[in-house]
Amino acid sequence: MGEILFIQYPRCSTCKKAKAWLDSHGIAYTSRDITEDNPTKEELKAWKEASGLPVRRFFNTSGKLYRELNVKKLLDAGMKDDEAYALLATDGMLVKRPILLIDGVPLTPGFKEAEWAEKLL
Repeated sequence: MGEILFIQYPRCSTCKKAKAWLDSHGIAYTSRDITEDNPTKEELKAWKEASGLPVRRFFNTSGKLYRELNVKKLLDAGMKDDEAYALLATDGMLVKRPILLIDGVPLTPGFKEAEWAEKLL
């Protein structure tokens, strides 16, 4: 298996659950706090392209900041991908987490245990 990067927010309950899952399965990874080291526009673009997912899947739609900035309305109005990357890069709390990358390719943002098991076990 390749290099695994676990991008997370330590206080997030889903991230804690995902970390516990990785640890319980003995999977080695490098951890990155999304609030201390926010993804860059370039990283987000690369992840979106590698995953094949729409850029809106990288937004933390349940987050306070997402609602305050009315991001759904911006996306629905046709926000371009480059604008979305720039917005996501402003604050890690806007980004859906955790993000697990294997050799730089992300799995679906968020903790999807079945997907993680298929790729990692």
